[in-house]
Amino acid sequence: MAPIPAIDLLNGNCVRLMQGAYDQVTTYHNDPIVMARRWESLGAPFLHVVDLDAARSGGRIHNTAMIASIAQTVTSPVQTGGGIRSAADVMRVLDQGIHRVIIGTAAVKDSELISTMVAKYGADRIAVGIDAKNGEVRVDGWTSGTGLSAPDIAQGMEALGVRRIIYTDISRDGTMVGPNLDAYRTLGTQLNHARLTASGGVSGPEDLTALADLESFGVDSVIIGRALYEGKFKGYELWPTKA
Repeated sequence: MAPIPAIDLLNGNCVRLMQGAYDQVTTYHNDPIVMARRWESLGAPFLHVVDLDAARSGGRIHNTAMIASIAQTVTSPVQTGGGIRSAADVMRVLDQGIHRVIIGTAAVKDSELISTMVAKYGADRIAVGIDAKNGEVRVDGWTSGTGLSAPDIAQGMEALGVRRIIYTDISRDGTMVGPNLDAYRTLGTQLNHARLTASGGVSGPEDLTALADLESFGVDSVIIGRALYEGKFKGYELWPTKA
């Protein structure tokens, strides 16, 4: 089970939202690059960076330079999402040195974009983000419902060649009440080839143990935000140093 630190950007700051609500923001640092360096220095093999401004507005004009700076500053590969809605967006982000692009809203609204991008860049560089609340997939920075379920979207994406799905339970995100294990188990049973990254609700080391039990369902990694910033893993070796 690979823990991945989250760096969520809003107005240039490193923040966390409560259940995706933009009016419930906790700011943890005013320099995201400092946080990226910190997580890398502790051994994080991957960084998860989200442009919350762009996710809500649907444009990559907000934190683009900051995300590029993070990718150029650290050696750990970076995956990023938020507001990536077109082929031009994907190309621009990957050209900045980002390892993997996460497409969420556009995956629901424009499935042809996904198949085209996977064919062009490869499945390792294109991930699909599925964000759901009460079982319903939401888009546009989690502000709009779709009437679709996560398995509906995931199966369609897998058929298009997607091999990495990042599933966020919005109702758990930022709450530290524990991940929605049943949702990951259910989603995993619907997939044959794609691997799952869990996101939302992690509160401490015990949740990593619980998620590790789901590896047979395709869950191989987890994004950690608030619990990491608030010291819930203090004294726990998240990223063991290799001998």
